[in-house]
Amino acid sequence: MRKEGSESDEVAVIVADLPDRLPRGWVCIGVASDFKDGKPHGVEAFGTKLVVFQSESGTLSVLNGFCPHMGADLSEGTVKGDSVACPFHDWRWGADGRCTAVPYAKRMPARARTRSWQTQEVDDLLFVWYDSEGGPPDEDMVLPRIPNFATDFSPWSHSVHEVGISGRELVDNMVDVAHFFYVHGQGVAVAPTFFGNRFEGHVAWQFMEVGVTAESFTDDYDKMQPGYPLERVPYGSLRGETLYTGPCLLQSRLASCFDGEFADTYIVLAQVPKTPNSFTLHMLITTRHKPGLTPEQNAERQLRVAEFNRQNTLQDVHIWETKTRIDNPLLCDTDGPVYQLRRWYEQYFIDRAQVKPEMRNLFEYQTDTRHALDVWEVQAQEKLAELGALAEAD
Repeated sequence: MRKEGSESDEVAVIVADLPDRLPRGWVCIGVASDFKDGKPHGVEAFGTKLVVFQSESGTLSVLNGFCPHMGADLSEGTVKGDSVACPFHDWRWGADGRCTAVPYAKRMPARARTRSWQTQEVDDLLFVWYDSEGGPPDEDMVLPRIPNFATDFSPWSHSVHEVGISGRELVDNMVDVAHFFYVHGQGVAVAPTFFGNRFEGHVAWQFMEVGVTAESFTDDYDKMQPGYPLERVPYGSLRGETLYTGPCLLQSRLASCFDGEFADTYIVLAQVPKTPNSFTLHMLITTRHKPGLTPEQNAERQLRVAEFNRQNTLQDVHIWETKTRIDNPLLCDTDGPVYQLRRWYEQYFIDRAQVKPEMRNLFEYQTDTRHALDVWEVQAQEKLAELGALAEAD
């Protein structure tokens, strides 16, 4: 029912219904090489616990984390051959989930098995497939790869953070142009001169440029396509090409040139859903080796780049942890295609048979930042003057 009175008197009502299921998709649960130490590892995910172990053959396997015999935690056990052994009664479980041995029994129960999870390793990251319907992975959900990762890039700088809010808060950032200036630029920098989005199938793209001026980047390339050459990034500028593959995996390529130095950095933000309102966030950062530096110098450079980007991302984490969820946001004309992005995201919370074509069809949008850039320039000068006055007062 519409309230009586003028439109300006009406109050927007916050709707905050939460989904009652976890999203379908590939989920990164950590760095693959970290699991390859001969020990079982426990991972909390999907409202339960998993166990990850490497068999003698070198393959990583993921099973339900609790022994179906008497419920012991398999991550507290040991790896024996190609099986993980329960610490309680030494029942052993193979990569396919079948019981391979009960040493003290004459016969194994005929139906002794536990759940085995489908896995995939890409660029030293371990992924697990999750689907509440129990279906196989979508063939067209192809995980992104970093070209020449093994030879040209540093090992992953990895940190883990527990976040108590819906994973959709991360996804909303894909269309949020203004927060780059107010959060990451702290009101004085990171004003995007170009910002565009493309959603299609299982992929949602964000393309962003931050330059000295709107003309810093040349126009002889398609700004809505990935693969901008690093050596063409103008001085003092940054080109960001970010994609979501499914609902839980963000990969962002940041090509930049600051202080006369080119940097080619990839950031992965991987959500591991635990409940509809909490997830584990794996923050992973890698940087292309700089020619002419020693391995030690490249490692030191990688640490600096990783820490800078980690602190920037933690600014987002703080916002997510202190905000509430709003399903019907009140938007302005420069807020980007929030509802179209959420329509794309919704396909992972419903049965496959219910997915509508409009959730997967191509959608492209470029956010006009010209007015915002003029405002941000004024606000930046005001903020710098304020900071200068505070510094003089000290």
